[in-house]
Amino acid sequence: MFHGVVITFDLARELVVAGMPWMPASGDRFVIPGKEMDEEVFHVAEMTIEVASHQGESVVKFNGTTEWALDSIPSDSVLWLPREDQLRDALGQSLVALEHEGNEWIVTYGSGERLERVRDTDVECGYARALVAVLEHSGR
Repeated sequence: MFHGVVITFDLARELVVAGMPWMPASGDRFVIPGKEMDEEVFHVAEMTIEVASHQGESVVKFNGTTEWALDSIPSDSVLWLPREDQLRDALGQSLVALEHEGNEWIVTYGSGERLERVRDTDVECGYARALVAVLEHSGR
């Protein structure tokens, strides 16, 4: 949907299902699916959008934003769109190499005792595909 700007919603959901933890921090990108705002990418920022705890539950608070009718929304109702650096960090030692060939990025990563490769025209999506595979393999 946002090809070339952020990872796809499907990949972001796959990361959640695979067990990618999210500790919201300033600069993180997210969307609010199913609220007729799927095209709107939000950024956590202390002044306008922050993550807080309310009655023991993590919430995303919208401070002074006129386009949103709510003051806050449970953080599990938003979908995190990790950035390239966050995906690379999450891959950690599993990441072996990143190469560029033609219009594709090739991510080589360790999966168990084997090296695997994924290709994508978007580097963030390539990292996300590799991370889903690593998380799924480690969860077995």
